[in-house]
Amino acid sequence: MSLTQKPSRSRHLGIRGLRYHLREWGREGAPKLFMLHGWMDVSASFQFIVDALEADWHVIAPDWRGFGRTEWRGDAYWFPDYLGDLDAIARALAPDEPLRLVGHSLGGNVASLYAGVRPVRVSHVVALDAFGLADTLPEQSPGRIEKWLRELEAPAKFRAYADQAALAERLMADNPRLEAGRAAFLAGHLGEPDAEGGYRLAGDPAHRRVNPVLYRRAEAMAAWRRVTASVLWVEPAEPDLRRRMGVSDAAHAEAQACFHDFREVQVADSGHNLHHDQPDVVARIIESFLLSKES
Repeated sequence: MSLTQKPSRSRHLGIRGLRYHLREWGREGAPKLFMLHGWMDVSASFQFIVDALEADWHVIAPDWRGFGRTEWRGDAYWFPDYLGDLDAIARALAPDEPLRLVGHSLGGNVASLYAGVRPVRVSHVVALDAFGLADTLPEQSPGRIEKWLRELEAPAKFRAYADQAALAERLMADNPRLEAGRAAFLAGHLGEPDAEGGYRLAGDPAHRRVNPVLYRRAEAMAAWRRVTASVLWVEPAEPDLRRRMGVSDAAHAEAQACFHDFREVQVADSGHNLHHDQPDVVARIIESFLLSKES
C-alpha cells in the first residue's frame, strides 16, 4: 500500500450545459491519462491507484453528471450522455492527441464504447471489471418502462447515514477487503451532509431509478469491433459480479473476441472494486500496459 497520498486539485468546465467537476493529479504537460469512475462513485475513488503510479502522468478524472461535485441533470440520466460528456471533455483538454482511457465498471464501458465510436481518438483502453450487461429481449421493454413510470411518481432518495463514519462502515460491510483508512477517505468524498443533519451519498438520487432503455449487447459488440486502440481488461480472478449479473463466460469470451488488440489480466484477492482492493497491483498492470505499448 502506498504510504504517501499525492495531492489532487479541482477544475470546473462547462460541459454540455453542466458545470462539470474534474479532479487532477500530476503536472501540466505530462502525458495525459483519463480515469472514468463507475456508477454511484466519484473521481476521488482513483486516489489509491494514482498514489501507486510511478511514471510521470497528468491524471484527469471527471465526476460524471449528477455525481460528486458535478451539476445534476433533472431526473433523467441516459447512457449516451456519458459518451457525449467524455467527447466534450476530450475536445476541451486533449483536442489534438490520442486518449489513454482507464475506466472502472460504468466508466470502463463508456471508454470501450467511445473507443469504437471514435476509434481515431483513442490509443489505449484499460477497463477495470467492465464487461457490459446481460442481453435483453424486446418483450422486456413494456415492463421496464412501466416500472420507470412508477418510480417517477415519487422523489428519488438516498439512504440516510448518521455521519461520515457510518457511511465508511457501510462501505466496509459491502466490501470486506476495504481497509478502514481507505473507507474513511472514500466516505469523505462519496458522501455529504444532508438537510436533516445526517449524511448521504453525494449526487443525484435519480441515478437509482431503473433505466427504461434496454441494454442491447449486440449494439455494444458492434462498437467494440470498431476499436483500433490497444485494449486491456483487468478483472478479479473470481468474477462474481459479472456472473451474478447474468453475463456468462461464453458471452464474456464472445465480447473479448470483438477487439483487435486485446489482452486480459486477472487480479487475485479482489472483488469488483479492484482499484480499492489491490491498487498497487492494478497500478503496475496499468503502467506496464501503457508504457510497453508506447515504447
